[in-house]
Amino acid sequence: MGKSAKVAISLPDKVFDAVEKERKVRGESRSKFFRRAAEKLLSQEHESSILKAYVRGYQKFPESAEEIEAAHRIGTAVLKEEPWR
Repeated sequence: MGKSAKVAISLPDKVFDAVEKERKVRGESRSKFFRRAAEKLLSQEHESSILKAYVRGYQKFPESAEEIEAAHRIGTAVLKEEPWR
């Protein structure tokens, strides 16, 4: 895992109790539980920022009517070739 830093956090009793219950069910240490939670949050926020950038790009440069029509024609032609059973 490499170097680690120790941190102290404050949690409301309700949150702490829920964390304790969940980590015990999973058989995890507190460190592992919070490390996993932090990594998941960071990953989700990274994915969210990528998605937002994609949407902004699409809104700035949407497909033209000609591109949409071409995609429709190609898709229709490809699907006609499928052996539907």
